[in-house]
Amino acid sequence: MTTTAPVADTRALGLAHYAARGVLEHFLARHGITFQQQMTLRAAVTADAPRTPDELIAEVRSSLKADPADLRAALDQLLAEKLLVADGAHLVPTDAGRELLATVGAETAPVTARIWGGIPTEDLVAAGRVLALVAERANAELAALTA
Repeated sequence: MTTTAPVADTRALGLAHYAARGVLEHFLARHGITFQQQMTLRAAVTADAPRTPDELIAEVRSSLKADPADLRAALDQLLAEKLLVADGAHLVPTDAGRELLATVGAETAPVTARIWGGIPTEDLVAAGRVLALVAERANAELAALTA
């Protein structure tokens, strides 16, 4: 008996995304942080230079396609929790913010290794090409819809 591999489609992509996000949110909840807060904090930590609040929100919105008001609330919470602080017009991550991301990364690493482990490199490369193309096309369609 032979099994046909499933064809990648929107449903398969969505199911994989939400399954992986569910795993991450399990760990984030332990630390009282949401997915949007984590993405906003990560954007601040990985930025080449400090960002203004508006720049940070625009960057995260570009990735998540989230409501700017929701992202502003996530940013405000990060400031209230002292995971980000204002430095003039810019926001910078605190040591506590950096430590939180490092802790979540360390906690999720074994699970991530089990999820991704054993997938052949050539499959990961092919999936990466397809996902990049899907994201590019979806972003173009969204831009056309909102123009």
